[in-house]
Amino acid sequence: MLQSGRTTLATIDSEQPLIKAAGQLGAGTDILAVVGSAGMLLGIVTKTDVVRQMAVCDGTSCRCAVTTVMTTAVTSCTASDPLQDVADRMKRHHLKNIPVIDAEGRPIGMLTARSVLRVLLGDAEYEEAQLVNYVKGIGYR
Repeated sequence: MLQSGRTTLATIDSEQPLIKAAGQLGAGTDILAVVGSAGMLLGIVTKTDVVRQMAVCDGTSCRCAVTTVMTTAVTSCTASDPLQDVADRMKRHHLKNIPVIDAEGRPIGMLTARSVLRVLLGDAEYEEAQLVNYVKGIGYR
């Protein structure tokens, strides 16, 4: 699960202009983790943030830093958090993506709601199969 989260992690330095973030956000990348010089997660920038700001500045000449539009109150998780807790957190905050951070607060992955649900549904199907086997007496003496 975390391995797939690592492949979807896209970061941008907090000093970069918003136009650079716009260039990074594209097919398959809906969200960027904004990191400081020490690699710490400072916030996130989404496609919506970029579009909203581009509407008020002069399009491609918009040179404000990503920090001016990033969300700083970021809901995140760690690799050791139970997946059901992460899913509950995402549901409670209406999130499609959640950054995974290490003990120092550096982003190490980005989980999507789809990937979390896929794993949880797989676990539920496994538990259902085990229950059916138990009821049928398969594998038990």
